[in-house]
Amino acid sequence: MIADECKKIKNNFIDEIKNCSEAKCLSDIKIRYLGRKGIVSSLFKSISSLTQEERKTGGRELNLLKEHIEKTVREKESELRQKVSPASFFDPTLTGEKTDIPGNHPLKAVMNSIIYIFTAMGFGIAYGPEIEENYYNFTALNFPENHPARDMHDTLYLKEKDTLLRTHTSPVQIRTMEKHAPPYKFIAPGKCYRRDTIDASHSPVFHQVEGFMVDRDISFADLKGVLDEFARRIFEGSQDIKTRFRPSFFPFTEPSAEMDIMCSICRGKGCSSCSGKGWLEILGAGMVDPEVFRYCKVDPDKWQGFAFGMGVERIAMLKYGISDMRLFFQNDLRFLRQF
Repeated sequence: MIADECKKIKNNFIDEIKNCSEAKCLSDIKIRYLGRKGIVSSLFKSISSLTQEERKTGGRELNLLKEHIEKTVREKESELRQKVSPASFFDPTLTGEKTDIPGNHPLKAVMNSIIYIFTAMGFGIAYGPEIEENYYNFTALNFPENHPARDMHDTLYLKEKDTLLRTHTSPVQIRTMEKHAPPYKFIAPGKCYRRDTIDASHSPVFHQVEGFMVDRDISFADLKGVLDEFARRIFEGSQDIKTRFRPSFFPFTEPSAEMDIMCSICRGKGCSSCSGKGWLEILGAGMVDPEVFRYCKVDPDKWQGFAFGMGVERIAMLKYGISDMRLFFQNDLRFLRQF
């Protein structure tokens, strides 16, 4: 009985594989006959219902059938491989085609340059959370309760009370002063968020680098010297670059100033790139307000320091002559390949 069944299966298998001319067909035949639920496996399971003598004979016939099918399938696989043309044959050991990958993203390049310049001047690096508490983002930085920056139209608040997406990296200086005793000398790079409408010069997500230095007898002259050196290095190390400081106001510094560089296109005469002013603003800075020290339990009578903050997008636009901030976030390979 088993012998007759094996002969019938063998004949059917030979007819099917003889007409098989492609890999997909051969795979189907292999599964149908040798698969876990295939024809041969089903016959092996049926042996348990036979007598002991029938099992011995039937088992031998089934093993011979299985060996014949496996051998024939291997020979057919070899035959089909030889028929495959070189053009369509895939060799996984060959080196793949070169992928067209753009260069370093300009924001990443400028951020790395800023970090390199300040670490070369002895500054460390500090990081803080992007989801920040109102206290660290505003209160400890001496923002009055009615300051417009706290309003919903400027700040992205979360559902949790007094929780928001940080509007600057300045909170990192508060967290660092709380954890460590002075002196301090570090930068805080990272992403910031504000409720801005996207246009050529604004984005709700941007990058900033906060700088902070505190020690005994730190003066505004130290601040100016550090930032002048930074400007010379970031803008191709030009020794004739000119900078200026304009009086300004920030709640966490006093006195405060904004730093400009002379427009490299018109050399201070005024053009469309600098809106006719001859100068371009690159950062805000000032001496740390004593109230900020008091929030962090640092004695302002013993310690003085300066802080500054710069927008990475702004510096990248000036450095590379980019007129529209939106280009940084569009992932346009034609733009990115230039860097």
